[in-house]
Amino acid sequence: MSGALNGRVAIVTGGSDGIGLATAQMLAQRGATVAVCARRAERLAAAKTAIEAAGGVCEIHTLDVTDFDALAALIDDVAARHGRLDMLVNNAMSTHYAPLAKLGLDHWRKDFAVNADAVFVATKAAMAIMVKQGGGAIVNVSSSCGIRAATNMASYSASKAALTHFTACAAMEGARHGVRINAIVPGQVQTAGTEEFARKAPEVAALTADAIPMGRGGRPEELAEAICFLLSDAASYISGVALPVDGGKAAQLYMPYSYQG
Repeated sequence: MSGALNGRVAIVTGGSDGIGLATAQMLAQRGATVAVCARRAERLAAAKTAIEAAGGVCEIHTLDVTDFDALAALIDDVAARHGRLDMLVNNAMSTHYAPLAKLGLDHWRKDFAVNADAVFVATKAAMAIMVKQGGGAIVNVSSSCGIRAATNMASYSASKAALTHFTACAAMEGARHGVRINAIVPGQVQTAGTEEFARKAPEVAALTADAIPMGRGGRPEELAEAICFLLSDAASYISGVALPVDGGKAAQLYMPYSYQG
């Protein structure tokens, strides 16, 4: 797959670690010029070093995606400087864990601002560019929490559900213009956040992983493979889907026993 994306330009939000970083690295490895944005300058610098050390082309931008004007301006700027914008990955995320009785409206609004509002702003800006140039591809990173209910995660889950349905709506508008828009739906992924959780609550983490049909969380690289596929020409007739990449979790009907017959 090396060189499959030569000459193409991509933007990845929340690209300094986890799924975003793995995706930026994979896109660069396959020949794309990748603009990575995130809030933490030090992590961005490390991401740039890693991507360039592997021979990729990368630029970094310190940005909070809830600065909507700056987000739209960044997308316009990247496209103007490179003469095109072929791919956008909306990966930045926010989550708050709390029961409804303790969930503040500010927490609710923050999760929606990052997980839904910023995706709308970025997709709208990118679509305008892609329609004019005759095509492009966008992948939004949703969550299994957006298609299945979980306790203590109402704001995150509701915002991811909004993102998933927005993806389908945007795909309908982009389809006749050659702009494909899809979502991936990760389950548990082995990121710095889940590793910290495993250190704090190893028994709960083990039970969570065991409840996944494949018996483990996903690796960021496995999610990146799915994203890069949906961005690639190999997915040229795929738009409007929400693809679970979760070890079978979304398909699972949980049973508290295993009957062998």
